[in-house]
Amino acid sequence: MHDFRYVGDQLFCEGVSIASLVRKHGTPLYVYSQHTLTDHFQKLDKALSPLNHLICFSMKSNSNLSVLRALAKLGSGFDIVSEGELYRAMTAGADPGKCVFAGVGKTEREIEFALKQGVYSFNAESEPELARINRLAARLKKIAPIAVRVNPNVDAHTHAKITTGTYENKFGIALEKVEGVYARASKLKNLRLRGVQMHIGSQLTAVKPFELAVLKVLPLVKRLKEKYAMDFFSIGGGLGIVYQPALQSGSAGWWKSSEARHILTPQKYADRLVPLLQPLGLRVLLEPGRFISGNAGILATRIEYVKRTGKKNFLIVDAAMNDLIRPAFYEAYHEIVPLVRKGGRLISSDVVGPVCESGDYFCKYRPLSKVGEGDYLALLSAGAYGFVMASNYNTRPLAAEVLVNGRQSAVVRERQPVNEIWTGEKVAAWLK
Repeated sequence: MHDFRYVGDQLFCEGVSIASLVRKHGTPLYVYSQHTLTDHFQKLDKALSPLNHLICFSMKSNSNLSVLRALAKLGSGFDIVSEGELYRAMTAGADPGKCVFAGVGKTEREIEFALKQGVYSFNAESEPELARINRLAARLKKIAPIAVRVNPNVDAHTHAKITTGTYENKFGIALEKVEGVYARASKLKNLRLRGVQMHIGSQLTAVKPFELAVLKVLPLVKRLKEKYAMDFFSIGGGLGIVYQPALQSGSAGWWKSSEARHILTPQKYADRLVPLLQPLGLRVLLEPGRFISGNAGILATRIEYVKRTGKKNFLIVDAAMNDLIRPAFYEAYHEIVPLVRKGGRLISSDVVGPVCESGDYFCKYRPLSKVGEGDYLALLSAGAYGFVMASNYNTRPLAAEVLVNGRQSAVVRERQPVNEIWTGEKVAAWLK
């Protein structure tokens, strides 16, 4: 469910028309719904209420300060993967004691910063990392809370670039080696064995892979709990969203009834996992990102040209792969709709950007309404892995971001001025 819908023929975010926002702020423009963020977080939180649990929003999916602040005010923790993300989360009002630090390549500087801030746990991915954390904690006269990331070798059957839970991936430590790792780690005096962590991949739309992974790791977690008096078991993130269903006029949601029956909801997720986890008596952490933010955002873009060749109808827009890289990077699907709904027949169209790469496209051969130069489109489900993966490729400025709350809207990131792109660059002295 989300809060982007047509009112009459105008696309709205909550109580604000997208057309009014693009007139005021220009395009490309990211627009986020605060109600959608809140609704998704609270539904997941409620479904897991039988457990002692902590939701740590995976901020690599969307790290805008206002998005983070809205979630922090709901009690969210945060899953962070860099010093910058921890600093950003704290700037947004997050409690470092509710942050877990993940990632396979934590630097000494990052570990020291996280230790000084008092993060809830480091999710360690290798024995060399455990040794490094122990050494740095000793230097700072601190005890570092850690959880070893278990790789359960469960194939999530998701896109190859976002699967993380098999032995072909760089993440975690093989299940059969984990007990030995904990035994050796228990001898490192500046580590506290606080928990166990796993994560099998992103954009999972069925509960079965989660269930299989939990069942596979549970016996290990029980043994480790008895030996080391641990506090928590983190089951990772990965809950998927619906990218493809058509927008429904005047409705609060956009799922077609047949798809709505099969999509993974918080309650379906909890119904299968809570009975497995509750007997553990451990705090359960999970680290969703896309599920909370994905359908909470869109990218609005202006059609600059309509180019017709003998075989194709190209809609050339002012957004590009540097603004939203998912279609170019993952062959990802985003529903594309006009800001002003039009009748008439649909035309097979390619929506493409201005970047000088053949991969700079948002869809190919998509049946879309007949639109023209100066019309606007919205790319839905762009709230996760959208702006956060943007770049200045082709010396293009970063887009503006707007947050909507009811009938209110606020710019939560100004459009980047072009001359700021090369701030920090210098001409070598011998070239002057």
